[in-house]
Amino acid sequence: MQIAKRMNLLGTETAFEVLAEVNKLKATGKDVVSFAIGEPDFDTPSNIIKAGVKALQEGYTHYGPSAGILPLQESIARYISHTRGIPVNAEEVVVTPGAKPIIFYSILACINEGDEVIYPNPGFPIYESVINFVGAKAVPLPLLEEKDFSFDINMLRDKITEKTRMIIINSPQNPTGGVLTEQDLKEIAKLAQQNNLWVLSDEIYNHMVYDGEFSSIVSLPGMKERTILLDGFSKTYAMTGWRLGFGVMNSELATHFARLETNSVSCTATFTQLAGIEALEGPQEESQAMVREFKSRRDIIVEALNDIDGISCKKPGGAFYVFPNVTEVCRRLNLSDSKELQQYLLYEADVAVLARTCFGRKNQEEDQEYIRLSYATSRENIREGVRRIKEAVEK
Repeated sequence: MQIAKRMNLLGTETAFEVLAEVNKLKATGKDVVSFAIGEPDFDTPSNIIKAGVKALQEGYTHYGPSAGILPLQESIARYISHTRGIPVNAEEVVVTPGAKPIIFYSILACINEGDEVIYPNPGFPIYESVINFVGAKAVPLPLLEEKDFSFDINMLRDKITEKTRMIIINSPQNPTGGVLTEQDLKEIAKLAQQNNLWVLSDEIYNHMVYDGEFSSIVSLPGMKERTILLDGFSKTYAMTGWRLGFGVMNSELATHFARLETNSVSCTATFTQLAGIEALEGPQEESQAMVREFKSRRDIIVEALNDIDGISCKKPGGAFYVFPNVTEVCRRLNLSDSKELQQYLLYEADVAVLARTCFGRKNQEEDQEYIRLSYATSRENIREGVRRIKEAVEK
């Protein structure tokens, strides 16, 4: 069977592979506590479900415009105008089945073969995957534990070349939970403007900032025209299975995104878009309660992990992930890296975590080991899972 060579350039999202492994173990009767998947363990708020059901019952089961139905585009435009403090109109909004297509469309529409794209590392693995897939050069920007998983601005400046076309940022960040500061964003904006670069700003966790306020680079002067804002409903409204996301960008670029949508998936399901309007404009109490619970779980898991000999864990500023340093544990257990620790914990402690290398290859001179744990699971699971880790690594 012949497969196109470009498929060798396409990576994957390892969390789903680990989830499959966990499910196989559970099918054999194993009691596995999983911190692997980045998905809220809450149901979609009831008012949103009712809106989706109502839309189905009223016959909203047909094709819609590729860029999204106008009422949702207008609702998103109002939402972004309010939350980011910039004027946005419906023509600058493209609705997609999940937020991930915005990554694809941004790189397909803006990046040529041989161009360079700077992306955060460790980071969401699809950034690097799609950059490679289009034949561009993926340039990793190290996120540093000593800077609360932000970056060194001088390092970013040094990575920009005449071939650089885009900087990807993600705040709050997956996998570290790090949050870029206002000063970080100003420095990125300055470099983007000086070098005429696109910025893809992945803001899917923007409602999950636990200390201080969320800041968006699109709000800074001169950045709206060169920023592609990625957002969606999966995390904030526990709508992962609904597949509903969006991008906000200048209207000219939006027409290209809509054409990519036409060529790839035609459009986003109409009834889910009507549910999205309810998500943005209806009661927010259930979503807000979920975020408060995530903050409480963050405090529980950070304290528990720091009580394990050989593990140190920074308190993340947002999202629902922790990224503890496990270098000493790997050394003590004679494990070569966090990937081996991931397997050790799965088969010796019945706990699923993700290794640092699930989020990109190690950066040059990176010599520490990390794992990611998603605390989008119950307090009981958090306490039991961390207890098992402690028992397995301290014995």
